[in-house]
Amino acid sequence: MNLQDPEERAAATGEYVLGTLGQDDHAAFSQALAQSPALQAEVYAWQDRLLNLSKRAAPLSPRAQLWQRIDATLGAMAAVALPPRSSGPARLPWWQRLGWWQGLSGLAVAASVVMAALLVQRGGIDPTGDRYLAMLQSPQDQTTAWVVEIRAGGTLRLRPVSDMGVVPAGRSLQFWTKMPGAAGPTSLGLVKTGQALELPVSRLPGVGQQQLFEITLEPENGSPIGRPTGPILYVGRTIAL
Repeated sequence: MNLQDPEERAAATGEYVLGTLGQDDHAAFSQALAQSPALQAEVYAWQDRLLNLSKRAAPLSPRAQLWQRIDATLGAMAAVALPPRSSGPARLPWWQRLGWWQGLSGLAVAASVVMAALLVQRGGIDPTGDRYLAMLQSPQDQTTAWVVEIRAGGTLRLRPVSDMGVVPAGRSLQFWTKMPGAAGPTSLGLVKTGQALELPVSRLPGVGQQQLFEITLEPENGSPIGRPTGPILYVGRTIAL
């Protein structure tokens, strides 16, 4: 960790605030933080950024079926009559407290955004101007394989961030996007594992928040019908930074 390097410094600051620095790096960063007002200001800026991002996560009430699955997993009874308390409402188990899920939702969004932002910073991309980020994850195990960055009025960049293995013979990876409310997705072409892709935003049907991006497995020359025919390998939606 070299805090004199602007990119490493920005990445380390974000990881410090998020709590993902290793023990040695955390100790070194804490020591530098105590002696550097400039570094302290960067930490405060990251904290404010994360707070704002966590507020964007709309609270959701989990469905009743989810409680049943949790009860079954934990070996609990589905319906247990608890004795009334002398004052105030009965305290719900932690897994049925809406606030707990709201907090978890906010942290998950913040962590995803910070991870994407750090990946973009480490790629040396100019951080100025309107930007949208999306992390494309596997629907099966939530592995993040690609990061999409869009500069409004500029370019889209799709960058691989993990090993995706080998594409089966006779098949290809096709990149798609879909604006909220659109009738169907728009193809952005074929991509290759391990290779970045850059496109002008004029190729896109639009740019905005909650814009869907996905990569599907298609025939060797791509989908023959103008819409996905194979399974979704990676998918994600944009948020504005």
